[in-house]
Order: sequence, then C-alpha cells, then structure tokens
Amino acid sequence: MQESGRRANGNRVSTVLGRRLGGELQRLRVAAGKTQREAAGVLSATQTKVVKMESGWVPMRDPDIRALCDLYGVADDKALAGLLALAKTDRERRRVKGWWNDTPTLATQVEYIAMEDAAVRIRQWQVALVPGLFQTPEYTRALGIASLAGEDLDWIEDVVTGRAKRQQRLYDDTPLRIHAVIWEAALRQMVGGPGVIARQLAHLCHLAERPNVHIQVLPFRVGANAGIGGPFTVLSFGEDEAVDVVHMDAPRSTIWVENAEESAEFATVFNHLVKVSLSPHDSALFMQDVAKEVKE
Repeated sequence: MQESGRRANGNRVSTVLGRRLGGELQRLRVAAGKTQREAAGVLSATQTKVVKMESGWVPMRDPDIRALCDLYGVADDKALAGLLALAKTDRERRRVKGWWNDTPTLATQVEYIAMEDAAVRIRQWQVALVPGLFQTPEYTRALGIASLAGEDLDWIEDVVTGRAKRQQRLYDDTPLRIHAVIWEAALRQMVGGPGVIARQLAHLCHLAERPNVHIQVLPFRVGANAGIGGPFTVLSFGEDEAVDVVHMDAPRSTIWVENAEESAEFATVFNHLVKVSLSPHDSALFMQDVAKEVKE
C-alpha cells in the first residue's frame, strides 16, 4: 500500500499507473541483479532519473522501457507489450486536464477524481457515510457544515458542485457501473436531520432502479464481517493491462493499493460482503423502512 503521490516533485506528480509501471520495472531490475546505476548507464541518464521512473514521478518513453527490458533480460514479448501499453495509458492520463484540475477545493482529491473518471466500474464498501456518488446536495452540504471547514460556505458549495459533476458519470451514454455495499450505520446517521436523511434514502432507492447501479445494505444483525477494518473503493478500468486499484482515505493521507495480488484481496472481501448483505431488492425495502422511521 502506498500513500498518494500528489506531492509535487518539481512540476511532476506521481500517479497510480506510473507507480505501478515503475514498481514493475524495479522488480525486473532487482530480479536481474542490476543496479540503478547500471540502468542509468543504458539510458545515458542520471541515477536520479531512474529513481524518479521507478517511483512513478515521470512519464516513461517507449525507447527507455525497451532499453531497460533488454538490460533486464525480458524476453517475453507479451510482458513487454503490457508495459508499453501501461506507459501509453499513463502518459495519456497525465495529459488529461479535467474540470477537477481547475477547482482548488478539490486539490487533495485530484488523483482520485481522475481515476474515478477513467474507471468503467466501481465497487465500494462504506461504513459511516452514503457514498459520494450517491449523495444529495443537502446531504453533502450537511457534511461540509459539520466539518472543520464548516464556516467556509464558499468551500462547501464548491464541494457540492464538484460532487454533482462527478455524479454525471452515472448518467452518461456509457454510464459508470457502481456496486455499493453500505453498512446500516450509514443509513441511520442523522446527517442534516430527519428531513435530509429521509430524502437521501429516497434518492438511494431511486438510483437503485438504474441498471448501472447496485446497492446492498449490510444490516447490523450480521455482526462482525470481513469489511470491519474500514471503507474502501475498488476501481476497474477498460484496458486489458489495467489491474484494479483500491483507494482508501486515512485521517492524514490517501492510501492506494496498486498491485494485482493486494487488489484481488480487497475484491475477495467485497465479494464476501455482497454475500452476507441483503439482496438489492430487500435493500431497497430496508431503506424505505428506515426512511419511514426517521420521518416519524
């Protein structure tokens, strides 16, 4: 697991795909018994450049990848093609300037929003809050008011606007597919008061009718479960070489799980949560019942 690479390194940033590519090249270098100095020599570059490449700080050129693979004895054409395709995807995504890049309020979320925008499918486990892509403006606003920045009304409205833009992915011609498992606690939190939460629950039921949205509720009665350690999001992409990545928010950092083995473990946890949760149909009925309770 790695902390998000949004820290600047000159005018560069470390991206999820860049770190994955760099990590794979580092693995191949170590397996071949080569040093970073030797890698720098074959590239006619400095050792610092190799460090930056392996850390995902800079986009990689195809000739550099080919030269390094020759040095490391990579004879598998399919493996080389996968690295080149990953590098191409990373370069393209670094060039994308989405609306989120021009919104200072979203500065700490830029990498996640960019990855969410590129994803074709999301699986999300949420324990305390309604997932952001499902939140009503009132609900998002109430969360902002309750936060440490609660007195900055402009900041809160920027967050509300940004979240609404992200939610448009659910209604695209080729909509984002999202499967969310939500713990009962998130539905019973009186965020914004009974009226706000009742309307939020009604919105969840409405969204659940869309073919690209699947919502399941994990009720309290299930007790201890595989996801008790905390919420996470698994993002899946359209490219064959793009392994799922997992995103988690910690109090002072953002954590990404970027390799196939670890991301598969989170997918397994999610599948377990799906099995022990209410069915989508029963979840909708459950949410309707909770909405009635909070109105009374």
